[in-house]
Amino acid sequence: MDIIYPLAVPKGRRLCCEVCEAPAERVCTACTVTYYCGVVHQRADWSSIHEKICQLLIPLRTSMPFYNSEEERRHQLQQLQQRQHLIEFCYTVAQKYLFEGKHEAAVPAALHSLRFRMNVHGLSSVELVPAYLLLAEASLGLGQIVQAEEYLSQAQWTVLKSTECPYATHSLLHRNLGLLYIAKENYEEARYHLANDIYFASCAFGTENIRTSGGYFHLANIFHGLKKLDLADTLYTKVSEIWSKYLSDRYQVLSQARIQQIDLLGKRFETDTGLDEAQEAEAIQILTSIWNIRESTSNTAPQKTIFVLKTLFMLYYLMMNSSKAQEYAMRAFNLAKEQHLSVHEQNTIEELLSLISAEEAHPIT
Repeated sequence: MDIIYPLAVPKGRRLCCEVCEAPAERVCTACTVTYYCGVVHQRADWSSIHEKICQLLIPLRTSMPFYNSEEERRHQLQQLQQRQHLIEFCYTVAQKYLFEGKHEAAVPAALHSLRFRMNVHGLSSVELVPAYLLLAEASLGLGQIVQAEEYLSQAQWTVLKSTECPYATHSLLHRNLGLLYIAKENYEEARYHLANDIYFASCAFGTENIRTSGGYFHLANIFHGLKKLDLADTLYTKVSEIWSKYLSDRYQVLSQARIQQIDLLGKRFETDTGLDEAQEAEAIQILTSIWNIRESTSNTAPQKTIFVLKTLFMLYYLMMNSSKAQEYAMRAFNLAKEQHLSVHEQNTIEELLSLISAEEAHPIT
């Protein structure tokens, strides 16, 4: 980082901190187009997102000389495409941090996503709402309820002004409002918004889609906290089944592709979850949370615990994390033996373990 010398800044130009928009005093030496109020915010931005996009910012923030209008149009199109890519990239990075519980790290990435959205879509577009919601959720995680309410108010107002707001955006808005009211311990209002989240997500994706499962999960958490365990149990089961079906279907598709690949080329086909990093982090968070809750009832309902463990196995197996996959399969197998479950149940778990053995015997080339 280099210190900015005031006399070197063109007259009338105001340099602002990338994180807080305060007057900047330092510049990133790697890209020379990003400014900060001090070392603390520079380090926060670097570890969150700037390291990943540093060089990509140079053409976006550097004015280029043009010799004709066609060249200028081409450059503007390239900038637009780059900004659209960065909108989604920064959004995914921020989402992943949130699902991992890294709320402070999520803020700079979410701010970048918001600014790129403003550059592409303008200041009042409904496309800004997902970024506002990221910032609201990060603020809630940091215990900054007033700040979260401000971001949510901005998101609500933007949605109200829009005549064509997608169902998916309505879903995200209600989910975050539900999380706000959970933090404020207003569970009746939280249930109302989470029910709306499920409704809009179902309209957008279907009732059994993984993108709808988050609403069920947060609603289950409310009922669990209120000791309405039967309702919570039903919803946790639904969430587990949604993820299990998605991962099983994904595995079947890849199995067929792998067979064809072996037949044609004599080597295995690379496995994949079909999810982005944020969705994988969400799956880990949701399924691990349900497993922790199920563990307390393992003696009375071991099949439910084993079901979640097998789902976690499949998730990590498709993520190509064999050690974690094996860990969850062994937990399921040991629990099945301890609870004297049927031989059939134990055999199905052994079949999962055999997938790991096959993985080791035929490494991907």
